[in-house]
Amino acid sequence: MAKAKTIYVCQSCGGTSAKWQGQCPSCQAWNTMEEGLPESSTPSRFQGLAQSLPRQKLAAITAEDLPRFSTGVEEFDRVLGGGLVPGGVVLLGGDPGIGKSTLLLQALAEMSSAGMHVLYSSGEESAAQIALRAKRIALEAPALEVLAEIQLEKLLSIMETVKPQVLVVDSIQTLYSEAFSSAPGSVAQVRECAAQLTRAAKSSGICVLMVGHVTKDGHLAGPRVLEHIVDTVLYFEGDTHSSFRLVRSIKNRFGAVNELGVFAMTDKGLRGVSNPSAIFLSQHEQMVPGACVLVTQEGTRPLLVEIQALVDTAHIPNPRRLAVGLEQHRLAMLLAVLHRHAGIACFDQDVFLNAVGGVKITEPAADLAVLLAIQSSIRNRALPKELIVFGEVGLAGEIRPCPRGQERLKEAAKLGFKLAIIPKANMPKNKIPGLKVIPVERIDQAIAAANELS
Repeated sequence: MAKAKTIYVCQSCGGTSAKWQGQCPSCQAWNTMEEGLPESSTPSRFQGLAQSLPRQKLAAITAEDLPRFSTGVEEFDRVLGGGLVPGGVVLLGGDPGIGKSTLLLQALAEMSSAGMHVLYSSGEESAAQIALRAKRIALEAPALEVLAEIQLEKLLSIMETVKPQVLVVDSIQTLYSEAFSSAPGSVAQVRECAAQLTRAAKSSGICVLMVGHVTKDGHLAGPRVLEHIVDTVLYFEGDTHSSFRLVRSIKNRFGAVNELGVFAMTDKGLRGVSNPSAIFLSQHEQMVPGACVLVTQEGTRPLLVEIQALVDTAHIPNPRRLAVGLEQHRLAMLLAVLHRHAGIACFDQDVFLNAVGGVKITEPAADLAVLLAIQSSIRNRALPKELIVFGEVGLAGEIRPCPRGQERLKEAAKLGFKLAIIPKANMPKNKIPGLKVIPVERIDQAIAAANELS
């Protein structure tokens, strides 16, 4: 009998090779090629999400917004853009033990209590383990149905028979299809199972929520094509040793991206935080040197985050530059701007930056707050406690405007802040009660204004 022909598949990008290689020829990743059997393709597996129609004019197509339904968890609804959409497919990723299964179990319990038909399918835990978790966090959900299944074809059959309104698959890496001979969790299995579940969700109107494992780099395991298949991609952020969890929307076809939901992990599960700005502000009686409060925008929500800087004399030839929660390379650029346009040199100083609370800030509106925190640490003089700052700094030393400036100022005024240093282009047309706004155009003007206030 002839020996079955094998191929080598890259577990990072899905590329194939006839023989083993240390480096993948497609994505250049090292040690990712694993042996497997070639997949047998059957034409019946590949179908469109909708019946093929002749070409139409866009203006002639009638489309209506689908009604959303709440998950019962307010912060989760915020990240989703207002709730779940019938037929939508959501992918939730995060580190092990960060709370993915707990959050989805709580949401299903709330929806089942509201009279919805929901189903929790787990390939990692038995039904008894799920019941123990529900008992541990005091969930009351007598109508919640639980299924332990890892075969895709059986799960699709149950979906067609039971027709739940919401299905949770925990996790997509444990599912396997009999159409493939590779092991569960491989590139081909993950891609096929996600595509089949998406096709079933679109045709039946069932909302599917899938849990995805992440790699050591923090990305979803398997090729990035998994993110392109689904409608919404959510990531858990934050340290597993902290009691707070952040859920961020990376992709959302039905809402805004970069929405942020803030949760606190308690003995009763995850609880939404109504005022997340309190987490990201240090509880000082008096402001300390090197601290500056930034108003950042996460999706549609303005958040107040304290930026802390520590500048100290370097005792090694190459001074260290370390940023936690902020972009490392942008810090080096901002220090060069600070030297060139404000005359403050840090070439012989170690510079450490931290965003309080474990939040990751990627928008350039944090530039001005970073520079004011650095100069406050150098001068060893604290900025006023009631001061907030935002603004993008250009290489020419100019302060550029930031989007949603009015919302940022209103949020700061609501939380009791009385002073604001902002870009001149963000100056509000109408005065905000209780808030004195100082507009600046260049970095040296901003530093001079901060020195007068401190």
